[in-house]
Amino acid sequence: MRIKINLQIFLFIIIFVFTHQIKIYGCIMFFALIHELGHMIAGILLKLKPKSLEFMPFGISIVFEAYGYKKLLELKKIFLALAGPITNFIIILLVYFLNINIEIKQIIIYSNILIGIFNLIPLYPLDGGRVLKGIIKLKYPEMKSNYIVNKISNAIVIILTAMSSIGILYFKNIAILFIIIYLWFIVIKENKKYSMKKKIYDTIQKREKCIDI
Repeated sequence: MRIKINLQIFLFIIIFVFTHQIKIYGCIMFFALIHELGHMIAGILLKLKPKSLEFMPFGISIVFEAYGYKKLLELKKIFLALAGPITNFIIILLVYFLNINIEIKQIIIYSNILIGIFNLIPLYPLDGGRVLKGIIKLKYPEMKSNYIVNKISNAIVIILTAMSSIGILYFKNIAILFIIIYLWFIVIKENKKYSMKKKIYDTIQKREKCIDI
C-alpha cells in the first residue's frame, strides 16, 4: 500500500497555529485517522484490498482496488463510504456517556461532528459524494453518472461558498474560509478529471461511429 502526504497540510498547520486553533486542528486530524480506520475495517470486511493512503489538509483518504460484479461493487462502495462517518458518530455517542473532563469531551464531540458532517457533504470525492455517485451508478451508466455527480458537486460548492461567507462574517472564523478554499480545490481537480474522461469517451465514440460507417 502506497502512503502519500499532501504538502498543503503543512501550510494549514502554520495557518491554524497563527489563528490559535492548532489544538482543534490536531484533534480533527487524529479523529480523521480513526474515521479512515473505519473505512479500512469496512474494506477488509468487504474483502477489498487497500491501494493507497493519503494525508490531506482536512483528513486522510484511503483508496481500495476496485474489482468484482459492477452492481455488487457499487453497493460495497456505498457501505465503504458510510463506514467513516458512522465511526465518528459512534465515537460521539460513546464519549457523550463517558465521565471525563467536560472540555476534553466537548473538543472530541465537536471534532467528530465536524468530520462526520463534513464528509457527508454530497460533493465528490467526499464520502457523501461517493455515496451519491454509487446510488446514481446503480441506475445510470458510467459517463452519465459522472456528469450528474460533477454538476451536483459544482452546485454544492457554490451554495456552501455563499453560506460560508455569512458564517465568516458572523463567527469571525477564518478557518471557514480555508475549508471553502480546500473544497474549491478538490472540486476544480475533479472537474479536470471529468473533462479528461469526457474527451477520451467522446473520442472513442467518434471512432466507433467511423468504424460503423
